[in-house]
Amino acid sequence: METTTLNLKDSYYYKQWQSLIQNEGLVIENLDDITETFGIYEDDKLIATGSYFENVLKYLAIDPDYQGGNIFNKLVSTLINELAAQNIFHVFVFTKPQYKKSFSYLGFNLIAETEYSALLETGDYSIDQYIAELPRISGKNISAIVMNANPFTLGHRYLVEQAAQKSDSVYVFVVNQDASLFKTSERLDLIKQGTADLDNVQVVSGGQYMVSFVTFPSYFIKSRSEVATYQTQLDAKVFKRIASALKITKRFVGSEPYSPTTEIYNQSLQKVLPPEVELEILDRKAIDQDIISATKVRQAIQANDLATVQKYVPETTYKFIKDNIKTLIGRIHDGN
Repeated sequence: METTTLNLKDSYYYKQWQSLIQNEGLVIENLDDITETFGIYEDDKLIATGSYFENVLKYLAIDPDYQGGNIFNKLVSTLINELAAQNIFHVFVFTKPQYKKSFSYLGFNLIAETEYSALLETGDYSIDQYIAELPRISGKNISAIVMNANPFTLGHRYLVEQAAQKSDSVYVFVVNQDASLFKTSERLDLIKQGTADLDNVQVVSGGQYMVSFVTFPSYFIKSRSEVATYQTQLDAKVFKRIASALKITKRFVGSEPYSPTTEIYNQSLQKVLPPEVELEILDRKAIDQDIISATKVRQAIQANDLATVQKYVPETTYKFIKDNIKTLIGRIHDGN
């Protein structure tokens, strides 16, 4: 048996890969979310394949005639060794719940699972270490907010203010993913600056555990209409595990009249978090009946309309945007 790198841009390899993936009931998504793909051949037959994107394993499929043996171990070991060669030693995998035991035999530990999906990790870091590194805050009534804040607006500020008024202490977890117009470090700094006067608010990084939907591979979910529900439920399970360790008893979210996906997310939180964690959904803040949104701010940046930007954001965010407007417009033109 031979292990080789598969060039999915080559139709010869792609057709073999596509056939194996689809025969195993997986759904092919965006190939741009694949860093590299490996295949195991017996003679000229592709009998197993696996891919990774950054430090996430995905698209693992094995021909039924070769399941239950050492092929699975060989496939996963090949992927982990390749990542190790790149000095990546913390690895995630999203899989069907029935396969979690197979991964546990190879040293993976379960982070969270739902009826339809499971998230596991292995390597030199873990969710327990992430939790241990977070600052502990005082109070019986501890709440949390998770936000991307691309960028931090007066709407985000309102959400934090409301949570701070209703809680002894508040964690604000910032999504740690450089897939937005504003980089993670910039968003983190703007949220800290924009809430600096709120003494009971602690702004922290969400690490690799408070992530956006795109990080969750949905390739093993056949129904496209159910993808958002399954992924957000898993995300809610991860949050609930962190909340338990930090004694968080309430989570605040904003309503989202413009985004069906965010509405599904809020519904998933409502289903998964109680009774241990209460969910409070706050109406979005409006200025003269104009709902504040980060989308409107990004559109104003693209138009170089600083007056509109100033309408929607705190002074600290406005200053950053004003000082970096050319850089931000350049990022937009580059596709961010």
